[in-house]
Amino acid sequence: MARHIYSCPLRWSDMDAFGHVNNVVFLRYLEEARIDFMFRLAPGDGSPSFSGGSVVARHEIDYVRPLVHRHEPVTVESWVTKINAASLTIAYEIKDPDQVYVRASTVVVPYNLEAQRPRRITAEEKTYLQQYLEGEKSEDDKSEALAA
Repeated sequence: MARHIYSCPLRWSDMDAFGHVNNVVFLRYLEEARIDFMFRLAPGDGSPSFSGGSVVARHEIDYVRPLVHRHEPVTVESWVTKINAASLTIAYEIKDPDQVYVRASTVVVPYNLEAQRPRRITAEEKTYLQQYLEGEKSEDDKSEALAA
């Protein structure tokens, strides 16, 4: 399956007192990549998908090696590992061609901002997300497999 590729610039202010990118900054990198990934389908193409909002329910981050500031951007690869009725899990690697700095995942919940509550993933959103699905199957796929 496909992976979403995001080229993420490093900023001078991303460094901490030890001269490497601060652990909290990696969350910002993940956010930038996730927004770029999820909103490719959204309003610019006339689609209402993901435009109503989403919230992060969980982050999990493994720091593999320190990343020091430089002028070249890092690559953030994103893909979907799980699609449920009202949530999805996005996995990431922040990397260069020859090394990985961070492996992470985020549980995202589509959210109805007007109603102030979670909502289900639409059929259009699911179709888009399935292009990037690696790993686990969605709940619907599991149900279809059991019924067969």
